[in-house]
Amino acid sequence: MTDKINMFLKIKVSPRGSKNELIKLSDGSYKAKLTASPVDGKANEALIELLSEEFDIAKSKIKIVRGLTNKIKIVEVE
Repeated sequence: MTDKINMFLKIKVSPRGSKNELIKLSDGSYKAKLTASPVDGKANEALIELLSEEFDIAKSKIKIVRGLTNKIKIVEVE
């Protein structure tokens, strides 16, 4: 039996930036700069795409569990 460990990340999102970038902050949280605008969930989709690339995991393993409409999000990574 394999134990499944989920990681929870606190991420502050800055939409409408010049590039997509993930920055780890000194307190262990992250700041995500995204080019997408926060309309129709586009920034959330861009965040999941960025995390997928940064951590080299499938997008289906990433879920925003809190803050869908806020700048500060809690993201679960399987």
